[in-house]
Amino acid sequence: MSRDSDVIGPSSSFYVSQRLRMHYVDWGNDSAPPLVLVHGGKDHARSWDWVARELRRDFHVIAPDLRGHGDSAWAIGGSYAIAEFVFDLIQLVDALHLAPLTIIGHSLGGAISLHYTGLFPQNVTKLVAIEGLGPSPELERKLEAGPASVRLMEWIQSQKEIAKRQPRRYASIDDAAGRMRDENEFLSPAQARHLTVHGVARNEDGTFSWKFDPYVRSFAPVRFRGDDVRSLWQRITCPTLLVRGEESWASDPVKDGRIAPFRNARLLNVPNAGHWVHHDQLEVFLRETMKFLAE
Repeated sequence: MSRDSDVIGPSSSFYVSQRLRMHYVDWGNDSAPPLVLVHGGKDHARSWDWVARELRRDFHVIAPDLRGHGDSAWAIGGSYAIAEFVFDLIQLVDALHLAPLTIIGHSLGGAISLHYTGLFPQNVTKLVAIEGLGPSPELERKLEAGPASVRLMEWIQSQKEIAKRQPRRYASIDDAAGRMRDENEFLSPAQARHLTVHGVARNEDGTFSWKFDPYVRSFAPVRFRGDDVRSLWQRITCPTLLVRGEESWASDPVKDGRIAPFRNARLLNVPNAGHWVHHDQLEVFLRETMKFLAE
């Protein structure tokens, strides 16, 4: 796999979704089949750079910044519900006339991709979801337990707590990159710095803060329940690769039964990888993904 430092990067563009100015990067190769890379929570489009540099040889690669992330607008007054993220993906695909397309999503981005594909199965030719199935069945039962009033009050309290917080300021890029490595010990210093350079904004006093909206930390008060989500998975017809890091918090979907609703899916468990499989074991992820996409 090439790792050339002189590879020309992507161009930046914008589109509009629910009156929000949404950012995406385009890696060129317009005549190739479209591939959309959807990042996870508190992340950004440039998190995919290593993957995009390889896949752009065979695909027209587009990587959006989710609302409230990267260089996309913050949804002031919004709740960052999964339905809103899915709508943004719908708007991107429609605006750029990308269907039919291939989608690769990570974590929140994986969930968004699965929801989109369940809604529009005819639009997606292949799908890779890296730890995008959400909570384990056990955790799901806990989240759905109790009356709606309790869940709504918990959300209200979370909003008040976030309002009290001030965005953390880092004296330098290196300080912020150190925090990045604290979150994921698999990252190399070079990876952490790259992710940080594209993930922070410079404050007026010369310090740096993360670009994502602090309110993305809070779960929306109304969410799709497990049966609703599984009914969407049942609608997915394209070949689907579910990717999981063996050292992640995510449970194995074969063992816990979550793979059952899929018509045409298989699981890839990756050793020595946590939640960010495409960072933790890049070579393995690229090899297996490219093999899957070539089938």
